[in-house]
Amino acid sequence: MFCYQCEQSAKGGCTKIGVCGKDSQVAALQDLLMYLTKGLSAVADFARAKGVVDNGVDVFVTRAVFSTLTNVNFDPARFVELVKEAVSLRDGLKAKAGISIEGEAANFVPAGDMAGMVSQGAGLGIENDPEMDKDIMSLKQTVIFGIKGVAAYADHARILGQEADEVYAFIHKGLAATLTLDKDLGAWVELAMECGNANIKAMEILDAGNTGTYGHPVPTPVPLGAKAGKAILVSGHDLKDLATLLKQTEGTGINIYTHGEMLPCHGYPELKKYAHFHGHFGTAWQNQKKEFAEFPGAILMTTNCIQKPGDYMENLFTTGLVGWPGVEHVDNGDFSPVIEKALSMPGFAADEDKGQVLTGFGRTAVLGVADKVIEAVKSGAIRHFFLVAGCDGAKPGRNYYTEFVEKAPADTVILTLACGKFRFFDKQLGDIGGIPRLLDIGQCNDAYSAVQIALALADAFKCGVNDLPLSLVLSWYEQKAVAILLSLLALGIKDIRLGPTLPEFITPNVLNFLVENYDIKPITTPDEDLATILGTSVA
Repeated sequence: MFCYQCEQSAKGGCTKIGVCGKDSQVAALQDLLMYLTKGLSAVADFARAKGVVDNGVDVFVTRAVFSTLTNVNFDPARFVELVKEAVSLRDGLKAKAGISIEGEAANFVPAGDMAGMVSQGAGLGIENDPEMDKDIMSLKQTVIFGIKGVAAYADHARILGQEADEVYAFIHKGLAATLTLDKDLGAWVELAMECGNANIKAMEILDAGNTGTYGHPVPTPVPLGAKAGKAILVSGHDLKDLATLLKQTEGTGINIYTHGEMLPCHGYPELKKYAHFHGHFGTAWQNQKKEFAEFPGAILMTTNCIQKPGDYMENLFTTGLVGWPGVEHVDNGDFSPVIEKALSMPGFAADEDKGQVLTGFGRTAVLGVADKVIEAVKSGAIRHFFLVAGCDGAKPGRNYYTEFVEKAPADTVILTLACGKFRFFDKQLGDIGGIPRLLDIGQCNDAYSAVQIALALADAFKCGVNDLPLSLVLSWYEQKAVAILLSLLALGIKDIRLGPTLPEFITPNVLNFLVENYDIKPITTPDEDLATILGTSVA
């Protein structure tokens, strides 16, 4: 196996087993599925040129690609079924469109059993790509990883009834392009920017699905403690699963808690109305294994961002694309097995008061007080905004983000989103004229809201986004972060600081291109970066 798609990857890439826990069998099956999906997309792209569009193929490709994203699905049996479905849909689309297409990927015949598929997949990984130019290979993989992020957001949006054909069209175009050897560096840069624009659209429709179904988030205090009684902990990203579970647990005596990226759900009016939607338990990555092992109830994982299950495996349930061998999977929105498990467990013995945090500062909430924000900037009360956002992870070095926020001067405001905020989400930073200094915008896909806030402020100040007193300090872990970074670059946003380490798949020449054209730079130390950004020493 060979994998370097996430920030946790071993130096040079994981070759025997992933740092995430992915073994060589699953890696081979994922590589086989990606190869077949690229072939299916090549067929779909060709069919679209002839006016034949198949929504079933569009949906499958997003789901299949999403299933290979870091920490989503490590269940070999489920990949076997996806492989079979990819071939069935591919051949069906060829017949429907009346086309034939050259290329091995578009005609590949997988083995009939898992062992044979694993053997085939072992020869179809990144290390087997025929591309000889390292810089083109770097950009090609960047586009592939960005497409994985786009697919994740598109799948979330579809679950809430939101689809955009332009997103599906780009996914097919981009994946089909990765099978070619005739594109130069300029063409791959253009495809990377197209990927960024496709992700903006995917986040836009996901935002429409979330806010259209559950209302626009409002600033909301969220307890960090617990209430005595039975409990279910929900982690991941999926609002619909949470809403369904809240409905099914009404009157059962079970309290529902969030974990990780589900914290922002407390700000949505149609979710916060449930009296048994109590609070937030734990962080995201820092102490996940310990938190899950100690939680006295059932645990529901709705999307990715799970570390390898340990002592809590028998209390864990997954939904959607998430899968681990030995972990029960819940289908069709029927959470009765989760509820039964929670009722059989002790729950919390007593109330615990551990304080609270604020969430719910989406674009409507922030822009609702835009006049106060603008006046605070003009008066000098607010000197600078920092968007300290992105993924969390277990590798050392992420304490940088905690220190950065702690050391940011009292006349600055911290905007944050995604699970990276759990390095500092409970810091009491005070306020500036009634405006909290720490504003939680939401989940990683709420980068869309952050962009809308920045664009609105730029319009109010009659300047470009890059002229605002705003600096982006980002952490990355997996492929959704790659997609978001490409979106920011596609918007022309510059001077982004990225860490805790730079991607293994970025070559020195590609990095130089990003530095020269977008002024991207790696993080250094909090003190040095603050001093450089603010043009002063921070003592």
